[in-house]
Amino acid sequence: MTRTGGVKPAKKNKAEEPELEPLCCCEYIDRNGEKNHVAACLCDCQDLDEGCDRWITCKSVQPETCERITETLSDRLRIPWLRGAKKVNISIIPPLILLPVFLRVASWHFVLGVVVLTSLPVLALWYYYLTHRRKEQTLFFLSLGLFSLGYMYYVFLQEVVPRGRVGPTQLALLTCGLFLVLFALYRAKKNPGYLRNPAGNDRSLGGDQMECLNRKGQEKTKGFPGTDKSGSLNSRTLKDGLTGSSRMLAGSPTKVKEDWCAKCQLVRPARAWHCRICGMCVRRMDHHCVWINSCVGESNHQAFVLALSIFLLTSVYGITLTLDTICRDRSVFTALFYCPGVYANYSSALSFTCVWYSVIITAGMAYIFLIQLINISYNVTEREVQQALRQKTGRRLLCGLIVDPGQYNRGFLRNWHLFSTLGTRPFHHPAEDIV
Repeated sequence: MTRTGGVKPAKKNKAEEPELEPLCCCEYIDRNGEKNHVAACLCDCQDLDEGCDRWITCKSVQPETCERITETLSDRLRIPWLRGAKKVNISIIPPLILLPVFLRVASWHFVLGVVVLTSLPVLALWYYYLTHRRKEQTLFFLSLGLFSLGYMYYVFLQEVVPRGRVGPTQLALLTCGLFLVLFALYRAKKNPGYLRNPAGNDRSLGGDQMECLNRKGQEKTKGFPGTDKSGSLNSRTLKDGLTGSSRMLAGSPTKVKEDWCAKCQLVRPARAWHCRICGMCVRRMDHHCVWINSCVGESNHQAFVLALSIFLLTSVYGITLTLDTICRDRSVFTALFYCPGVYANYSSALSFTCVWYSVIITAGMAYIFLIQLINISYNVTEREVQQALRQKTGRRLLCGLIVDPGQYNRGFLRNWHLFSTLGTRPFHHPAEDIV
């Protein structure tokens, strides 16, 4: 007897579907889904051939062609690895090549040093605004920061320590500071407090709450993402845990519309914001930091400030040791601007150039650290400061260096206490912080 109501699925023939051959260390699957080899990274690239031909004949290359060439090279730039070649982000390569070249060229003469050390921040700012305008993630600044730490330490060991002015204790302190900076950066790179879509994980609201919200928000929420054609909120809109549900019930439909994130499909809690570079919403978002290639939010803000403080102390200490070695019997400030005979030999010239490069980086980080201290003292995020400046709200002190919207300011001591407990307590906000 055969069973009715169902048909037995046909057995698959293993001979008809052969398994894919394992990749060797130099092979990979490209963006077109085809097997490729590392040795053929410059082969069969029509856009690259066309771009080279136009460059040789002194003709302009179309921006679209340049973008396709960059995408192709970034896809083919790989290193051999077990079970297939691994892709290398092309943005980490320029600092590894250009930084040593620029610093060594700047060591040849005082004029070259001024030109190179002036152009480096300009080039970095240009690249920052280029990527920031496109809203793209880049590892350039993270690579530049890490490689700068490593290269400055390498020059210190090769050119400064052999002169005999740096003792073992001083070298150990500087080395410990370097490792503490790396550890703090590792902590700052962790999850800043990304908001996940709670659909399927949190409890949905009851039928009475759904009906009440749909009836209140049918007119005012019509047309924004998360509503159906009739203007009713769908079930995904109404899921943000217990906090999000209470805020939606207590707030007006207009406020629900303001806090709704169409990209992440969720209702943001107070002080959260969507990062267009990371593509996710972040709790208590401060800003997107290119130096760690991540957002600074509720969960990693403390580690970020700690990394800045340790870096500043370590950098100032290293600069002091170097200047005391190559410019003896002079104060640090005097040696920085007047160190006769420093270009007499290449070793001292390279050390002096690296000192000035470190001073430029340290000055930039010190400004960021100062802004962070001011914002923490007033319990305001950088995102809220920029929003207050655009809307021309809040108090401005010291020519706009201090901006106090006043919405979350609870006093100096309580503001620092709140900052010290970020990420260590459940995400429950007092009623006064719900906006």
